[in-house]
Amino acid sequence: MAGPGFHPHPVSFFHRGMAKALGAGMWFFIFYRARQDGAALIGLRHPWDGHGHGHGHGDEEHH
Repeated sequence: MAGPGFHPHPVSFFHRGMAKALGAGMWFFIFYRARQDGAALIGLRHPWDGHGHGHGHGDEEHH
């Protein structure tokens, strides 16, 4: 007979796999965003400087 206390059920294979997949997806997203916006996050670049998409070239009009 088991003693008093908490006795959790074993975790299913599906839930272990989903936990690993979601955890890996979270870290991939964090590293992706750090690569894209890391300089602005740590103060090396202003966030409003843009990402080089060709915007803000003066008063030029593109038709």
